[in-house]
Amino acid sequence: LLENAAGEMGAKMSAMDNATRNAGDMINKLSITYNRQRQAQITKELIEIISGAEAL
Repeated sequence: LLENAAGEMGAKMSAMDNATRNAGDMINKLSITYNRQRQAQITKELIEIISGAEAL
């Protein structure tokens, strides 16, 4: 009986460890995507500012 409980706990712990690792990977990927989009927006705004200044 105790071995079954221990096995079940081990399986749950392993599943949660995998879920935690996957969540961390997802956070990293989303952070990279967010930062790239933010940088693209900043670059676009700078180009617009420079183009406006050159038009003067």
